Amino acid sequence: QVQLVESGGGLVQPGGSLRLSCAASGLRFSSFPVNWYRQAPGKERELVAAISRTGYNTNYADSVKGRFTISRDNVKNQVHLQMTSLKPEDTAVYYCNAQSGSYEYWGQGTQVTVSS
Repeated sequence: QVQLVESGGGLVQPGGSLRLSCAASGLRFSSFPVNWYRQAPGKERELVAAISRTGYNTNYADSVKGRFTISRDNVKNQVHLQMTSLKPEDTAVYYCNAQSGSYEYWGQGTQVTVSS
């Protein structure tokens, strides 16, 4: 059974940092590019960051460039999203997504709230 389990969310003040993790099991993790999405209340789910199978290539939404860093560890089957200089508009549920061809898997999400 494939599982993606996110962790690391929470409440943080503006300007603060959080590190999200996504732990994968039940799949050949190194074969999957991985994405982080987020969804704020009343808004569409949006792609925040993406990382290639090897971790060599990464992409970011314009809104998080320079503040967020995605990385992966194919030995531990984990992907991380380091978030710095957090803003209230970063508040959302963050989801881990692994997709390759017709195979696509989602985690349950972790809440990130940026508020003073």
